[in-house]
Amino acid sequence: MEKTHAAITSKDSALKKYQDIMVGRDSLAALIYYEWCMLLAPVPGALGMVLRKLFWPRLFGSCGKGCMFASGIVLRHPGRIRLGRSVVISEGCILDGRHGSARDSIVLKDNVILSNGVMLSCKNGTITIGDNTGLNAQTIIQSTNDCPVSIGRDCVIGQRCFIIGGGSYNMDRLDVPIRKQGIKNDGGVILEDNVWLGGNVSVLGGVTMGCGSVAAAGAVVTHSVSENSVNMGVPARTVRSRTS
Repeated sequence: MEKTHAAITSKDSALKKYQDIMVGRDSLAALIYYEWCMLLAPVPGALGMVLRKLFWPRLFGSCGKGCMFASGIVLRHPGRIRLGRSVVISEGCILDGRHGSARDSIVLKDNVILSNGVMLSCKNGTITIGDNTGLNAQTIIQSTNDCPVSIGRDCVIGQRCFIIGGGSYNMDRLDVPIRKQGIKNDGGVILEDNVWLGGNVSVLGGVTMGCGSVAAAGAVVTHSVSENSVNMGVPARTVRSRTS
């Protein structure tokens, strides 16, 4: 937040600020192409789908065949975003790839589906989502301060889930505002293959959910859980195993 505020309020020109925050490149050609593609973002219906399918793939660091882009998508630093084959990004999604140095900040592998209003946000972090994984409506995934979020293959992420790496501030000192004490390096979040999160699940930094594990609707996962475990509650606890 402080870095974004500093970039917006710096003494650079308005154009330079816009390029740093939104485009991620200083090139005039990159700026013009980004602006053209953003003009296509709200175009509705079949015409909008066709135009975005035609022009948008060149915005990204890489983009596989068969990707589809619905209307109202917001992109920041698209050159740091890589898409596999047949990725579907639905209405109102935000893909914020801002990072100070990483070449790839958001990686969506083959057949990933983002439902309406999904937000993927990098603030000097990285997000990777594996093949055949689906994120349901209004889910938020955030990675900050080099605390990556990694989601494996064949995962099902329910509506309005919240997954965050690097989301906790240090707060040991009482003489310094919490916002100035810095973000804890919690190691990020790992969801291994075939994980299912029900609706409104929160997964906090430092957590690994083992392969085949489940978090029931409304759970808050604060500690790592083993493979094939079923977890529920606030904070989540393991109630049974999916295997005998």
